[in-house]
Amino acid sequence: MRDIKIYSSLFTGGLHNGQIKWEEYVQPGRNEVDVEWLYTAAETGPTGAEAYIAHFKPGSHGDLHEHLGFELLLILEGELHNDNGDRYPAGTMFIEKPESVHQVSSPTGCYALVVREKGTRRLTDDEVSATVAASAAAE
Repeated sequence: MRDIKIYSSLFTGGLHNGQIKWEEYVQPGRNEVDVEWLYTAAETGPTGAEAYIAHFKPGSHGDLHEHLGFELLLILEGELHNDNGDRYPAGTMFIEKPESVHQVSSPTGCYALVVREKGTRRLTDDEVSATVAASAAAE
């Protein structure tokens, strides 16, 4: 048996032609992000691998989190910002390594392909406070 789903023309209108069925990505600390799940940790088993196409609406942001495995992001349209000041325009691919901590946002909105080897862990309020204090001390 072959079970396949094809997404066509993602770079030339395919993000907007109705082939993607967006659903709200509900997670504490995340705001204004919709996704189309390609596969989930529930499907991949103990490793927790997951992949999705994300629509970061204008003004959206993720939570401050730690990566438990590698994460690959390919910006399909728009621009994504990382909390360290990096900006990733369309066509940029970047890889977060395990144990990296970051928070992304998109002031103007963007679309991205996200592939995670393992899931992420949201930082606790105490860890967030410590991260903010360390960033302020470094400046």
